[in-house]
Amino acid sequence: MPATPLIDDIRRLVSQAVEAARKDGVLRLETTPDIQVEHPGNSEHGDFATNLPLRLARATRINPMDLAQALVARIPECDPVASVEPAPPGFINFRLKDSWLRQQVEVVRQAGATFGNIEFGPDSYIGAKPRVMVEFVSVNPTGPVHVGHTRGAVLGSALANVLEAAGYDVTREYYVNDAGSQMDAFYRSVLARYRQSFGKEGAMPSNGYMGEYIAELAQEIADTEGERFLGLAEEQAIREIGDLGREKMVSLIREDLSEIGVEFDNWFSERRLYTEGEYDTALGRLREKGYLSQREDALWFNSTMLGEEKDNVVVRSSGEPTYFASDIAYHYNKFVGRSYDAVVNIWGADHQGHVPRMKAAVQGLGIDPDKLTILIAQMVTLKRGNEVVRASKRTGDFVTLRELADEVGSDACRYFFLSRTPSTQMEFDLELAKKESSENPVYYVQYAHARNAGILNLARERNIDWGKGDVSLLNDPSELALIRAMLKLPELVQQMARTLEPHHLPHFTMELAQAFHGFYENCRVISANPEDSEVTLARLKLVESAQIVFHRSLELMGMSAPERM
Repeated sequence: MPATPLIDDIRRLVSQAVEAARKDGVLRLETTPDIQVEHPGNSEHGDFATNLPLRLARATRINPMDLAQALVARIPECDPVASVEPAPPGFINFRLKDSWLRQQVEVVRQAGATFGNIEFGPDSYIGAKPRVMVEFVSVNPTGPVHVGHTRGAVLGSALANVLEAAGYDVTREYYVNDAGSQMDAFYRSVLARYRQSFGKEGAMPSNGYMGEYIAELAQEIADTEGERFLGLAEEQAIREIGDLGREKMVSLIREDLSEIGVEFDNWFSERRLYTEGEYDTALGRLREKGYLSQREDALWFNSTMLGEEKDNVVVRSSGEPTYFASDIAYHYNKFVGRSYDAVVNIWGADHQGHVPRMKAAVQGLGIDPDKLTILIAQMVTLKRGNEVVRASKRTGDFVTLRELADEVGSDACRYFFLSRTPSTQMEFDLELAKKESSENPVYYVQYAHARNAGILNLARERNIDWGKGDVSLLNDPSELALIRAMLKLPELVQQMARTLEPHHLPHFTMELAQAFHGFYENCRVISANPEDSEVTLARLKLVESAQIVFHRSLELMGMSAPERM
């Protein structure tokens, strides 16, 4: 069953204490302040802490320690909390009961594969389960997915998993940019290489795609279709071989993404916007609202009317729509045509400047721009030791997703790309990603899961039934530390869903692995001493619950959970 994160219960206790202090005349505040609760960096300060008294000191003109003591006096005793204490210079520290912590082992075991799922909160859509689209990758089908795109692929995939765990109805979508000048150059490039494969003259267009993969694609078409495109008129040949080349390239992209566990619910064709009239409808709406104007032989979106620094062309003087025009129609389709409550776009670093005008266009369509969030995934540098890896023969100028996945594996791809906030540039260390040692965080985390599985398998081989184990026997500090680490997952899911920051997951799994390895070193789980049999059963329950949390965390990251390493 989905749960409410414990941190919300602590926040609620503080809020109730503030209200009680207001009623008693101790606090004179018009509104209840935002209450921030966090885990102290030092365990001696408890399990949770709030700096609210310190933050309110200036507004209330009350000494922060006096205010902390006043609030503490108004926080009642309750089951999870062992103690509530004021702490200088103006904190309130909460410590959980050890007995309550031990019982959470049973809660995790009962939740099983759903542990970490939380109830959808009413923060944005009261009484609803909002439909959210996460649109990511969306590379033009003119070539394979490269390393830079892979970062956005992993981010979008993990974010969608997190949002589902937080109770959202999520659609994962790939926008296939199959219209426009770049596709025309791709079609002509394929046709030229196709003709060359038969020894015929085939001039590559000046803006053509020169990578070896184009020749491979053309040869594949030649092998399966024979010479049938050679006798066609130029435009018909471009259209027919182009359609075939596009389908094959989309299929290749789909296969490559699947290699690292990235799947989509929907592949949306840009051409649909034109064939089904949504392009005309969207631009018609902007025209009705006065946001379009004809000048300099082009059609402009008057984005300065909505706070932008400059207006933007939507239809060129040639009559050809810009990519911006297609994006406007696409977002009209998302919000109006398909009625999504919120949309998250994940774009590459080269689209940074496109963000403000896209938000302005959404506003111009009459849609709340806050319903659109655009995340930018910054550049990636591949390194092998101290050497920067720059290019691939097959593509001509970039390393592909498949090449990277073949070298380091899917799990390393996902973990490393997810371990940095997307707003920062990152270096991907290929040598580190392949190491089978504790230096490699992927290996360290997955080994912890495998160690869990190994302990439980050994218990099964010995016919040990730990179902009746008594968790009240879990008294060692390292046992309780592991439980504390495990219990952070639901609140982390909540935090990541609110901030759209799944990069916290890898750091959580490292913390969990450290807690587990510490427990393993300090506590013998399966003891040969008959006097320790009851403790063995209790510890096996703890190991089982830890395995559940490891498996769930790896699943959210889209990684495998090996049982042997």
